Amino acid sequence: MTRVAVTGGSGKLGRAVVAELLDNGYDVVNLDRVAGPDARAAFLRIDLTDYGQVAEALTAVDDRYSRIDAVVHLAAVPAPGIVTNSATFANNVPSSYNVFAAAQAAGIDNIVWASSETVLGLPFLDTPPPSFPVDELYPVRPNSTYSLGKAVEEEMGRHFTRWNPDLKLIGLRFSNVMEPADYAAFPGFESDPTSRAWNAWGYIDARDGAQAVRLALESTLTGFEAFIIAAADTVMSTPSAELAARHFPAVPFRHPVEGTDTLLDIEKAKRMLWFSPRHSWRDHA
Repeated sequence: MTRVAVTGGSGKLGRAVVAELLDNGYDVVNLDRVAGPDARAAFLRIDLTDYGQVAEALTAVDDRYSRIDAVVHLAAVPAPGIVTNSATFANNVPSSYNVFAAAQAAGIDNIVWASSETVLGLPFLDTPPPSFPVDELYPVRPNSTYSLGKAVEEEMGRHFTRWNPDLKLIGLRFSNVMEPADYAAFPGFESDPTSRAWNAWGYIDARDGAQAVRLALESTLTGFEAFIIAAADTVMSTPSAELAARHFPAVPFRHPVEGTDTLLDIEKAKRMLWFSPRHSWRDHA
């Protein structure tokens, strides 16, 4: 594997993924509507809702490149409420289908894409999780059109891998993606913990999200897998167990959580992908 197509490589997480892959010796083609800041990556402007464009981009483009070895699919309307519900669904789900199907047609059997923590039932203040730390074992519970789209994409992934046993299709359920510039606001969350209770005070540094993408690409897994990808800690200085007891008193703990450890369980990603978050907002406080 030498050349990776990254859809949405110009976005917040995409920029970190492109840099991570380039820094680790991969050739990268950024498939997006606007160019990214890293001139080391080739750039191809594309409309991912057009299957023909996606199919061409994942095979060859004149003298730019002659093959793609793997795909990282990050491009999407990135959250609920940015555009109308129908526009969110009409962009995100067909784009993902086009990427999955075009990759299959091109003989690409290594796909990693951005699912979302929202499939876990966010916001948790409206629908508390069954237990803490929140894991991948309970059925998805989409509570928005954006999340519904991610749930549909995960279901598509299961069936694409059922049709092709050689295919690896890994959905990374990223928590709220942050860059170092965002961390200046974190101490302010202490005055209003409910403002971040919607995802159990979780986040992921974009650089650690990029690490998870690379590890997923390099894994020897086959079939469909979904992984929660979050930082090792919460956005708060208050101990996690105290926060949970105060805001989610009816939610039991499957096992103790120490200090400010995350309430989003990343043990599966640690065990199967060797994921190990390296960055914390506390390093920038």
